[in-house]
Amino acid sequence: MSTIKCSVSVALCSLGFAFLLLPQGQACGQLNLGPEEIVQADGVDITVVGFSVPCFAYWDGDDLKDLIVGEGIGLEDGKVRVYLNDGTVDAPHFTDFFFAQADGEDLVEPGYGCQGVFPRIVYWDADDRKDLLLGLADGTVKIFINIGTEDEPAFDAGTLLQVGPPGEKIDIDIAKRATSIAVDWNSDGRKDLAVGSIDGKIHIFINEGTDTEPDFLEETFAQENDEDLVVPTVRSSPVVMDLNGDGRKDLLSGNTEGQILFYPNVGTDEAPLFSGFEYVESDGVIIDLEDTPRSRPFVTDWTGDGRLDLLIGAATGNVHLYQGVPLYGDVNDDGVVDIDDIFAILAAWGPCDDPEDCPEDINGDGMVDIDDLFEVLANWS
Repeated sequence: MSTIKCSVSVALCSLGFAFLLLPQGQACGQLNLGPEEIVQADGVDITVVGFSVPCFAYWDGDDLKDLIVGEGIGLEDGKVRVYLNDGTVDAPHFTDFFFAQADGEDLVEPGYGCQGVFPRIVYWDADDRKDLLLGLADGTVKIFINIGTEDEPAFDAGTLLQVGPPGEKIDIDIAKRATSIAVDWNSDGRKDLAVGSIDGKIHIFINEGTDTEPDFLEETFAQENDEDLVVPTVRSSPVVMDLNGDGRKDLLSGNTEGQILFYPNVGTDEAPLFSGFEYVESDGVIIDLEDTPRSRPFVTDWTGDGRLDLLIGAATGNVHLYQGVPLYGDVNDDGVVDIDDIFAILAAWGPCDDPEDCPEDINGDGMVDIDDLFEVLANWS
């Protein structure tokens, strides 16, 4: 399989200014990631008990996203840690944590094997208070309704989500290691469920109720080349969002071996279909965490700079962070390598006296010239 990269075939006239059959530029995958970092609290690497499952979302009312991390393994209970952000939007900082509360005490679910709990913040019902969706190690999925406030969440005892026609409902059970997210899979304005599993499939539960009273009637599966998609080395862990800027939701998944796989949507936004994957890179190297860590990804904007960043939870209990960096050739830093970058280079053509103030000098040779133009074209998608 190929890694995420961009290329374009173009024809240039002898002066290098006339372009024949120049395609419309677009984002070369929105995940253009720099080197790995480990997220810290109070200057020490965060290390939870067992397998970490991170997400980055608003927990309290201070307009700063906070770090929520699931933990647990084997006989160690599954719990949800909350690290409040006491930094800033562009520089998150964490000092200590507390456990999410359910039914008046620490939320606890049995963990076993390679998972404790898989937490995601959702707005499940109609009361405009954040709720907590948990995928569990035994393959079931629970919703914990917020009985506190939006700024100080506290949850009820939790309810197992069910699937089936009226009068024949059964608990959702995908065998083991439910990695559940809420997503509008078919773009009908109602939240659905996509659930990864130890079997490597992406289990889809379409909501036939309302957005605030979900009702799941049947289970289907994400499709790859007219067959059920199975993530290589199994233990799928999905992120579903538009990752290449084409207006269609794509699939990102972790797996058993610690890689991250990107499946571009070759169907429509209303009916996603997939045909092959690309390994996601960090700093030009395929992400491949060691010791079969069961990678569990979460895509976010970590520093509010408009770029997508990647968090990964894994066996070590750490939270791995890969921050988005500018696309090579994206002169105006708008997330797209396109004709605007070419025009910027032409407008700045000539000597570059101060490289820090001269983003058009892509190759850093002190001149904005044909070489920089070729750099843009080489990275055109």
